[in-house]
Amino acid sequence: MIEVKNLVKRYGDVEAVRDVSFTVQKGMIYGFLGPNGAGKSTTMNIITGTLAATEGEVTVNGCDIYEDPIGAKSAVGYLPEQPPLYPDMTPNEYLAFVGEARGLRGDKLWDAVDRAVEKTGLGEYADRLIKNLSKGYRQRVGIAQAILADPEIVILDEPTVGLDPRQIIEIRELIRRLGRDHTVILSSHILTEISAVCDYVIIIAHGRIVASDTLENLTKRYEGKNYIDLTVRGDEASVRRAVESIPGVGKITVDPKPLGQLHVRIAADSSADIREDVFFRFADARMPILSMEYEEVTLEKVFLELTGEKADSEPAGSGSAPAAQEAGEVPETAVESEAAPAPESAPAEEPAPAKPQKPKKSGDDDDYTPLFGG
Repeated sequence: MIEVKNLVKRYGDVEAVRDVSFTVQKGMIYGFLGPNGAGKSTTMNIITGTLAATEGEVTVNGCDIYEDPIGAKSAVGYLPEQPPLYPDMTPNEYLAFVGEARGLRGDKLWDAVDRAVEKTGLGEYADRLIKNLSKGYRQRVGIAQAILADPEIVILDEPTVGLDPRQIIEIRELIRRLGRDHTVILSSHILTEISAVCDYVIIIAHGRIVASDTLENLTKRYEGKNYIDLTVRGDEASVRRAVESIPGVGKITVDPKPLGQLHVRIAADSSADIREDVFFRFADARMPILSMEYEEVTLEKVFLELTGEKADSEPAGSGSAPAAQEAGEVPETAVESEAAPAPESAPAEEPAPAKPQKPKKSGDDDDYTPLFGG
Protein backbone atom coordinates (compact mmCIF):
# COMPACT_ATOMS: atom_id res chain seq x y z
CA MET A 1 0.00 0.00 0.00
CA ILE A 2 2.87 2.36 0.79
CA GLU A 3 6.31 2.10 -0.79
CA VAL A 4 9.15 4.38 0.29
CA LYS A 5 12.40 4.33 -1.69
CA ASN A 6 15.70 6.03 -0.79
CA LEU A 7 14.05 8.87 1.09
CA VAL A 8 16.32 11.78 2.04
CA LYS A 9 15.44 15.04 3.77
CA ARG A 10 18.03 17.75 4.34
CA TYR A 11 17.76 21.01 6.24
CA GLY A 12 20.84 22.86 5.03
CA ASP A 13 23.77 20.70 6.03
CA VAL A 14 21.68 18.55 8.39
CA GLU A 15 20.25 15.26 7.14
CA ALA A 16 17.11 14.51 9.14
CA VAL A 17 16.29 11.42 7.05
CA ARG A 18 19.01 9.35 5.38
CA ASP A 19 18.25 6.88 2.59
CA VAL A 20 15.12 5.43 4.23
CA SER A 21 13.33 2.62 2.37
CA PHE A 22 10.48 0.36 3.50
CA THR A 23 7.18 -1.13 2.34
CA VAL A 24 3.84 -1.16 4.16
CA GLN A 25 1.50 -4.05 3.40
CA LYS A 26 -2.29 -4.06 3.74
CA GLY A 27 -4.07 -5.13 6.91
CA MET A 28 -1.26 -4.75 9.47
CA ILE A 29 -0.42 -2.39 12.31
CA TYR A 30 3.09 -0.97 11.85
CA GLY A 31 5.10 0.54 14.67
CA PHE A 32 7.52 3.29 13.72
CA LEU A 33 9.83 3.30 16.72
CA GLY A 34 12.70 5.60 17.57
CA PRO A 35 13.97 8.14 20.09
CA ASN A 36 12.99 11.79 19.94
CA GLY A 37 14.69 13.46 16.98
CA ALA A 38 15.27 10.20 15.10
CA GLY A 39 13.33 11.31 12.00
CA LYS A 40 9.93 9.67 12.63
CA SER A 41 7.78 12.79 12.23
CA THR A 42 9.78 14.00 9.24
CA THR A 43 9.27 10.67 7.46
CA MET A 44 5.54 10.66 8.23
CA ASN A 45 5.12 14.24 7.02
CA ILE A 46 6.76 13.26 3.73
CA ILE A 47 4.60 10.15 3.34
CA THR A 48 1.42 12.18 3.85
CA GLY A 49 2.51 14.90 1.44
CA THR A 50 2.77 17.71 3.99
CA LEU A 51 6.54 18.00 3.58
CA ALA A 52 8.65 17.71 0.41
CA ALA A 53 11.56 15.27 0.38
CA THR A 54 15.01 16.28 -0.84
CA GLU A 55 15.40 12.93 -2.63
CA GLY A 56 13.49 9.67 -2.95
CA GLU A 57 10.08 8.33 -3.96
CA VAL A 58 6.84 7.69 -2.08
CA THR A 59 3.81 5.89 -3.55
CA VAL A 60 0.49 5.30 -1.80
CA ASN A 61 -1.81 2.74 -3.43
CA GLY A 62 0.21 3.13 -6.61
CA CYS A 63 -0.17 6.94 -6.62
CA ASP A 64 3.02 8.99 -6.49
CA ILE A 65 2.74 11.49 -3.65
CA TYR A 66 4.13 14.28 -5.89
CA GLU A 67 2.68 13.42 -9.30
CA ASP A 68 -0.79 12.45 -8.02
CA PRO A 69 -1.13 14.03 -4.56
CA ILE A 70 -4.94 13.93 -4.51
CA GLY A 71 -5.02 10.20 -5.27
CA ALA A 72 -2.39 9.47 -2.64
CA LYS A 73 -3.83 11.68 0.11
CA SER A 74 -7.40 10.46 -0.38
CA ALA A 75 -6.34 7.03 0.94
CA VAL A 76 -4.72 8.38 4.12
CA GLY A 77 -5.99 9.69 7.44
CA TYR A 78 -3.27 11.51 9.37
CA LEU A 79 -2.83 12.69 12.94
CA PRO A 80 0.33 14.81 13.20
CA GLU A 81 2.21 15.16 16.46
CA GLN A 82 0.49 18.53 16.99
CA PRO A 83 -3.23 17.99 16.16
CA PRO A 84 -4.41 20.54 13.53
CA LEU A 85 -7.36 21.92 15.49
CA TYR A 86 -9.39 25.13 15.33
CA PRO A 87 -9.88 26.07 19.01
CA ASP A 88 -12.92 28.32 18.40
CA MET A 89 -14.89 25.43 16.86
CA THR A 90 -16.67 22.63 18.66
CA PRO A 91 -15.64 19.04 17.84
CA ASN A 92 -18.85 18.59 15.84
CA GLU A 93 -18.22 21.76 13.83
CA TYR A 94 -14.58 20.91 13.27
CA LEU A 95 -15.29 17.34 12.17
CA ALA A 96 -18.01 18.55 9.82
CA PHE A 97 -15.51 20.99 8.28
CA VAL A 98 -12.91 18.24 7.84
CA GLY A 99 -15.52 15.87 6.45
CA GLU A 100 -16.59 18.36 3.79
CA ALA A 101 -12.94 18.82 2.79
CA ARG A 102 -12.74 15.04 2.42
CA GLY A 103 -15.79 15.00 0.13
CA LEU A 104 -18.49 13.90 2.58
CA ARG A 105 -21.90 15.53 2.24
CA GLY A 106 -25.37 15.35 3.76
CA ASP A 107 -26.33 12.35 5.88
CA LYS A 108 -23.09 10.59 4.98
CA LEU A 109 -21.13 13.45 6.51
CA TRP A 110 -23.03 13.48 9.80
CA ASP A 111 -23.04 9.69 10.06
CA ALA A 112 -19.25 9.82 9.78
CA VAL A 113 -19.05 12.61 12.40
CA ASP A 114 -21.25 10.71 14.84
CA ARG A 115 -19.26 7.51 14.29
CA ALA A 116 -15.91 9.25 14.88
CA VAL A 117 -17.24 10.97 18.02
CA GLU A 118 -18.46 7.66 19.40
CA LYS A 119 -15.24 5.77 18.62
CA THR A 120 -13.02 8.37 20.27
CA GLY A 121 -15.21 8.89 23.34
CA LEU A 122 -15.91 12.58 22.73
CA GLY A 123 -19.61 12.08 23.49
CA GLU A 124 -20.81 14.77 25.91
CA TYR A 125 -17.98 17.15 24.90
CA ALA A 126 -18.78 17.20 21.19
CA ASP A 127 -20.57 20.57 21.45
CA ARG A 128 -18.06 22.37 23.69
CA LEU A 129 -15.44 24.70 22.26
CA ILE A 130 -12.18 22.85 21.57
CA LYS A 131 -10.16 25.54 23.37
CA ASN A 132 -12.00 24.66 26.61
CA LEU A 133 -11.22 20.94 26.40
CA SER A 134 -8.30 19.35 28.20
CA LYS A 135 -5.26 18.22 26.23
CA GLY A 136 -6.45 14.63 26.34
CA TYR A 137 -9.78 15.46 24.75
CA ARG A 138 -8.18 17.73 22.16
CA GLN A 139 -6.03 14.73 21.20
CA ARG A 140 -9.19 12.67 20.80
CA VAL A 141 -10.56 15.29 18.41
CA GLY A 142 -7.37 14.96 16.37
CA ILE A 143 -7.75 11.18 16.19
CA ALA A 144 -11.41 11.58 15.22
CA GLN A 145 -10.49 13.73 12.20
CA ALA A 146 -7.90 11.14 11.11
CA ILE A 147 -10.45 8.32 10.96
CA LEU A 148 -13.41 10.45 9.88
CA ALA A 149 -13.54 9.53 6.18
CA ASP A 150 -12.84 5.82 6.80
CA PRO A 151 -9.47 5.92 4.99
CA GLU A 152 -7.63 2.77 3.95
CA ILE A 153 -4.48 3.91 5.79
CA VAL A 154 -4.39 5.62 9.18
CA ILE A 155 -1.13 7.29 10.24
CA LEU A 156 -0.84 8.35 13.88
CA ASP A 157 2.18 10.32 15.08
CA GLU A 158 2.59 9.94 18.88
CA PRO A 159 -1.20 9.53 19.43
CA THR A 160 -1.09 8.99 23.22
CA VAL A 161 1.05 12.00 24.15
CA GLY A 162 -0.57 13.88 27.02
CA LEU A 163 -3.21 11.27 27.78
CA ASP A 164 -3.89 9.82 31.21
CA PRO A 165 -3.44 6.06 31.85
CA ARG A 166 -7.08 5.19 31.26
CA GLN A 167 -7.18 7.14 28.00
CA ILE A 168 -3.95 5.49 26.86
CA ILE A 169 -5.52 2.05 27.33
CA GLU A 170 -8.66 3.18 25.47
CA ILE A 171 -6.64 4.62 22.56
CA ARG A 172 -4.58 1.44 22.31
CA GLU A 173 -7.78 -0.58 22.10
CA LEU A 174 -9.11 1.82 19.46
CA ILE A 175 -5.93 1.34 17.41
CA ARG A 176 -6.33 -2.45 17.64
CA ARG A 177 -9.90 -2.13 16.35
CA LEU A 178 -8.77 0.16 13.55
CA GLY A 179 -6.24 -2.52 12.55
CA ARG A 180 -9.09 -4.88 11.68
CA ASP A 181 -10.30 -2.65 8.83
CA HIS A 182 -7.36 -0.35 8.08
CA THR A 183 -3.63 -0.40 7.64
CA VAL A 184 -2.26 1.55 10.61
CA ILE A 185 1.14 3.20 11.06
CA LEU A 186 1.82 4.26 14.63
CA SER A 187 4.90 6.23 15.63
CA SER A 188 6.25 6.34 19.17
CA HIS A 189 9.46 6.58 21.18
CA ILE A 190 7.97 4.28 23.84
CA LEU A 191 8.72 0.59 23.35
CA THR A 192 5.74 -0.66 25.37
CA GLU A 193 3.47 1.50 23.22
CA ILE A 194 4.63 -0.33 20.08
CA SER A 195 4.79 -3.83 21.54
CA ALA A 196 1.24 -3.52 22.92
CA VAL A 197 -0.50 -3.03 19.57
CA CYS A 198 1.81 -3.52 16.57
CA ASP A 199 2.41 -6.50 14.28
CA TYR A 200 5.51 -5.13 12.56
CA VAL A 201 8.21 -2.82 13.88
CA ILE A 202 10.46 -0.38 12.02
CA ILE A 203 13.19 1.08 14.25
CA ILE A 204 14.77 4.35 13.15
CA ALA A 205 17.74 6.16 14.68
CA HIS A 206 19.70 9.19 13.51
CA GLY A 207 17.60 9.32 10.34
CA ARG A 208 18.33 5.70 9.31
CA ILE A 209 16.39 2.45 9.65
CA VAL A 210 18.39 0.17 11.94
CA ALA A 211 15.92 -2.75 12.19
CA SER A 212 12.73 -3.82 10.43
CA ASP A 213 10.83 -7.03 11.19
CA THR A 214 7.82 -8.49 12.93
CA LEU A 215 7.81 -8.04 16.69
CA GLU A 216 8.02 -11.81 17.13
CA ASN A 217 11.09 -12.12 14.90
CA LEU A 218 12.83 -9.18 16.55
CA THR A 219 12.22 -10.76 19.93
CA LYS A 220 13.62 -14.11 18.78
CA ARG A 221 16.58 -12.53 17.06
CA TYR A 222 17.80 -10.30 19.86
CA GLU A 223 16.45 -11.78 23.06
CA GLY A 224 17.57 -15.10 24.46
CA LYS A 225 21.17 -13.97 24.98
CA ASN A 226 22.74 -12.71 28.16
CA TYR A 227 26.05 -10.97 28.68
CA ILE A 228 28.84 -11.18 31.25
CA ASP A 229 31.24 -8.26 31.61
CA LEU A 230 34.54 -9.05 33.29
CA THR A 231 37.61 -7.09 34.31
CA VAL A 232 40.54 -9.50 34.58
CA ARG A 233 44.33 -9.57 34.69
CA GLY A 234 45.93 -11.63 31.94
CA ASP A 235 46.66 -11.76 28.23
CA GLU A 236 44.06 -11.95 25.46
CA ALA A 237 45.11 -15.39 24.16
CA SER A 238 44.79 -16.98 27.61
CA VAL A 239 41.43 -15.30 28.18
CA ARG A 240 40.02 -16.61 24.93
CA ARG A 241 41.29 -20.16 25.61
CA ALA A 242 39.68 -20.12 29.05
CA VAL A 243 36.30 -18.90 27.80
CA GLU A 244 35.88 -20.57 24.39
CA SER A 245 35.74 -24.07 25.86
CA ILE A 246 32.69 -23.26 28.03
CA PRO A 247 29.40 -24.65 26.61
CA GLY A 248 26.88 -21.96 25.64
CA VAL A 249 29.43 -19.21 24.99
CA GLY A 250 28.92 -17.09 21.90
CA LYS A 251 30.78 -13.96 20.85
CA ILE A 252 33.75 -12.84 22.96
CA THR A 253 35.07 -9.28 22.93
CA VAL A 254 38.37 -8.40 24.63
CA ASP A 255 39.54 -4.81 25.08
CA PRO A 256 42.71 -3.68 26.87
CA LYS A 257 42.53 -1.45 29.94
CA PRO A 258 45.27 0.34 31.91
CA LEU A 259 47.54 -1.46 34.40
CA GLY A 260 47.56 -4.75 32.49
CA GLN A 261 43.81 -5.30 32.83
CA LEU A 262 41.37 -6.54 30.18
CA HIS A 263 37.68 -5.88 29.72
CA VAL A 264 35.99 -9.09 28.54
CA ARG A 265 32.39 -9.19 27.26
CA ILE A 266 30.93 -12.67 26.80
CA ALA A 267 27.63 -13.36 25.01
CA ALA A 268 25.99 -16.53 26.31
CA ASP A 269 22.83 -18.50 25.70
CA SER A 270 20.18 -17.50 28.23
CA SER A 271 19.33 -21.18 28.86
CA ALA A 272 22.68 -21.67 30.65
CA ASP A 273 24.15 -19.67 33.53
CA ILE A 274 27.90 -19.84 32.88
CA ARG A 275 29.11 -17.58 35.70
CA GLU A 276 30.40 -20.43 37.88
CA ASP A 277 32.18 -22.03 34.92
CA VAL A 278 33.80 -18.70 34.07
CA PHE A 279 34.97 -18.22 37.66
CA PHE A 280 36.60 -21.67 37.91
CA ARG A 281 38.20 -21.50 34.43
CA PHE A 282 39.88 -18.20 35.27
CA ALA A 283 40.88 -19.48 38.70
CA ASP A 284 42.48 -22.58 37.14
CA ALA A 285 44.35 -20.32 34.70
CA ARG A 286 45.46 -18.13 37.64
CA MET A 287 43.90 -15.02 36.04
CA PRO A 288 42.17 -13.02 38.78
CA ILE A 289 38.68 -11.66 38.10
CA LEU A 290 38.57 -8.11 39.44
CA SER A 291 34.88 -7.56 38.63
CA MET A 292 31.96 -9.44 37.09
CA GLU A 293 28.61 -8.03 35.93
CA TYR A 294 25.71 -10.08 34.58
CA GLU A 295 23.23 -8.56 32.10
CA GLU A 296 20.01 -10.11 30.86
CA VAL A 297 19.05 -8.80 27.43
CA THR A 298 15.51 -7.54 26.89
CA LEU A 299 13.95 -6.02 23.80
CA GLU A 300 14.10 -2.63 25.53
CA LYS A 301 17.88 -2.92 25.88
CA VAL A 302 18.13 -3.98 22.25
CA PHE A 303 16.21 -0.84 21.29
CA LEU A 304 18.56 1.33 23.33
CA GLU A 305 21.58 -0.35 21.73
CA LEU A 306 20.24 -0.08 18.18
CA THR A 307 19.31 3.56 18.57
CA GLY A 308 22.54 4.52 20.30
CA GLU A 309 20.76 5.47 23.53
CA LYS A 310 21.97 4.69 27.03
CA ALA A 311 19.70 3.72 29.88
CA ASP A 312 20.94 6.54 32.10
CA SER A 313 20.24 9.14 29.39
CA GLU A 314 16.88 7.76 28.36
CA PRO A 315 14.39 10.47 27.33
CA ALA A 316 11.63 11.21 29.79
CA GLY A 317 8.62 9.05 29.11
CA SER A 318 10.48 6.21 27.38
CA GLY A 319 11.35 4.26 30.48
CA SER A 320 9.62 4.81 33.80
CA ALA A 321 6.52 6.48 32.39
CA PRO A 322 5.10 3.41 30.59
CA ALA A 323 5.46 1.35 33.76
CA ALA A 324 3.66 4.04 35.74
CA GLN A 325 0.93 4.15 33.13
CA GLU A 326 0.39 0.41 33.30
CA ALA A 327 0.23 0.62 37.09
CA GLY A 328 -2.49 3.25 36.88
CA GLU A 329 -0.42 6.26 37.94
CA VAL A 330 -0.79 9.54 36.09
CA PRO A 331 2.40 10.45 34.19
CA GLU A 332 3.68 13.99 34.19
CA THR A 333 2.77 14.39 30.52
CA ALA A 334 -0.90 13.97 31.44
CA VAL A 335 -0.89 17.01 33.74
CA GLU A 336 -2.32 20.19 32.28
CA SER A 337 -0.05 23.24 32.16
CA GLU A 338 -2.73 25.72 33.18
CA ALA A 339 -2.52 27.14 36.71
CA ALA A 340 -5.94 25.81 37.70
CA PRO A 341 -7.01 23.16 35.20
CA ALA A 342 -10.46 21.72 35.26
CA PRO A 343 -10.77 17.93 35.64
CA GLU A 344 -11.11 16.03 32.39
CA SER A 345 -14.51 14.78 33.43
CA ALA A 346 -15.76 18.35 33.88
CA PRO A 347 -14.28 20.86 31.43
CA ALA A 348 -14.92 24.56 32.03
CA GLU A 349 -18.63 25.24 32.05
CA GLU A 350 -20.15 27.32 29.30
CA PRO A 351 -23.46 27.35 27.47
CA ALA A 352 -23.30 24.48 25.03
CA PRO A 353 -23.67 25.89 21.52
CA ALA A 354 -26.31 24.40 19.30
CA LYS A 355 -25.16 21.62 17.02
CA PRO A 356 -24.64 22.95 13.49
CA GLN A 357 -27.63 22.30 11.32
CA LYS A 358 -27.10 19.26 9.17
CA PRO A 359 -26.95 20.28 5.51
CA LYS A 360 -29.46 19.00 3.04
CA LYS A 361 -28.43 16.21 0.71
CA SER A 362 -26.56 17.36 -2.37
CA GLY A 363 -28.48 17.60 -5.57
CA ASP A 364 -27.42 17.24 -9.17
CA ASP A 365 -26.76 20.99 -9.36
CA ASP A 366 -24.12 20.86 -6.63
CA ASP A 367 -20.79 21.70 -8.22
CA TYR A 368 -18.73 21.18 -5.02
CA THR A 369 -15.29 19.65 -5.70
CA PRO A 370 -13.79 17.93 -2.63
CA LEU A 371 -10.26 18.94 -1.74
CA PHE A 372 -8.99 15.38 -1.21
CA GLY A 373 -11.14 13.47 -3.65
CA GLY A 374 -14.15 11.35 -2.74
